[in-house]
Amino acid sequence: MAKTKQIIVIGSVVALVAVLLAQPIKGLVNKEKQTAAASESKPSNEVNLENISSMTKQGLDASLVKEISDIEGQVAKASGEDKIKLLQQLADKWDDVAKPAPQAFVYEEMAKVSPKFEYWLKAGNAYRAAYTNLQDSTLAQALNQNAIHAYEAALKANTGSLDAKTGLGAAMVSGTNNPMAGIALLREVVAADPKNLEANKTLGLFSLQSRQFDKAIERFKTVIDQKPDAESYFYLATGYENIGMKKEAVTAFQKSKELAADPSLSQFIDRKISELSK
Repeated sequence: MAKTKQIIVIGSVVALVAVLLAQPIKGLVNKEKQTAAASESKPSNEVNLENISSMTKQGLDASLVKEISDIEGQVAKASGEDKIKLLQQLADKWDDVAKPAPQAFVYEEMAKVSPKFEYWLKAGNAYRAAYTNLQDSTLAQALNQNAIHAYEAALKANTGSLDAKTGLGAAMVSGTNNPMAGIALLREVVAADPKNLEANKTLGLFSLQSRQFDKAIERFKTVIDQKPDAESYFYLATGYENIGMKKEAVTAFQKSKELAADPSLSQFIDRKISELSK
C-alpha cells in the first residue's frame, strides 16, 4: 500500500505545479482585494463523515467497502475507548487506500470523543491532504475550513506545536482572504526552526505560486538538503526553469525522475528535458 500511496503523491505533482503557476495566491498578487483579517474559520456542517464515506466508497472493491461499513456499524454502537479503537481501525482502512477526506473526519470524531492534540493534528493534516489538488472547489473550500478548525483546536491543546502552526499557516493561505497571516505563521515556524521541512516546503510552494522563483529555489534547496525526494526536486526544477537556469533545471528534473521511478512522471520529465536542452 505504501508504494501505491507514493505513486498517487508523485502523480499529482505535475497537476499541482500547473495549478500553482496558473492561479496566484489570492491577496498576494492583487493586494487591493486583500482584507485586513482572516475569514473566520467554521467547520462545514453540510460535508460530514457519513456523506464523505458514502461518496468515497464508490469505486472501491466490494469486500473493502463491506469491511469499512462493518466497522462503521460498530462505531455507531460504541462509546469511550472502545469507540476510539474502532475509529482508529477505520482511519487505518482509509489510509490503506489513500483516501484522506474520510480519514480526516474519522480523526475529528476521535478528537470529539477524546480531545487530544494528536487527533486534532492528524485531522488537520488529513483535511489538508484531501483538499490539495481537489477539482471540486466547493468541497475543497469546506475541507479547507475544517482543516483550519482542526489546526486551531490542535494549537489550543499544544500552543508550542510547530507542526500545528505550519498546518494552520498553510490552510490560512489557501482558504482565507488574508493569506499574509498564514505566511506570517509559517515564517514564525522557520524563525524557530530554520530547517523545518514542512514549513520550508509549504513556503516554497507559495513562492512558486506567487512567482517568486528565487525564494522557491532556496526553500526547496533547504528541504532537499535534509530529505531529497522526487517531489521536492521537481519543484526545484520548476523554479530553475522559470528563471531561465536550464542546466540546473535539467539536473533537478533528472534527479526527480530517478527518485520517483514512476513511468507517467518520467515521460513528462523526458519531454521537459528535451525542451530545455534545445
